[in-house]
Amino acid sequence: MDPLISSPRAAVALTGEVARPALLTVDDLVDSAAWPVHHAEVTFLCSTSGARRHRFSGPALHDVVLSAAPAFPSGRRKDRTRFLLVVAGADGHVAVLSWAEIDPDFAGSAVLLATHADGSSLAGPGPQLVVPGDRYGARCVSRVGRVGVHRAGADTGDQGERRGPATTSPIGRRAS
Repeated sequence: MDPLISSPRAAVALTGEVARPALLTVDDLVDSAAWPVHHAEVTFLCSTSGARRHRFSGPALHDVVLSAAPAFPSGRRKDRTRFLLVVAGADGHVAVLSWAEIDPDFAGSAVLLATHADGSSLAGPGPQLVVPGDRYGARCVSRVGRVGVHRAGADTGDQGERRGPATTSPIGRRAS
């Protein structure tokens, strides 16, 4: 079991391609003046219980991750679109977001690292990822233990180089 996720005091680790990795508790997220509190009322459709409505509050995921200084290769906006955020919960649930989804220069979605749900503190279980625009709650990760910042293609060798046109279609004929 990962010690960062299973520690007695719930904390979220900011890891990956960042200059300032950090381990933050819900209290750290609440007490920091660097991260304004945002509020979201969300409704998610659940396959077993129908519509579920909740009120969440906490800092924007963008603000928290930006404070860890992601290793964007240059000041060009285009370079930031190559980064992914992998958010993992203590139960093994994982959600992936692109940096462009939360960056105000692109989609600017108000994704939260919630510290409160329906008025109750999440200091015990840990923060929760909340993606207000989602119809279903599949990317809503409870008890977040890790947010990793990764460059797309870093593990596959795909750094955006052009590979040329496909020579066959999925059914085996030559593509036109």
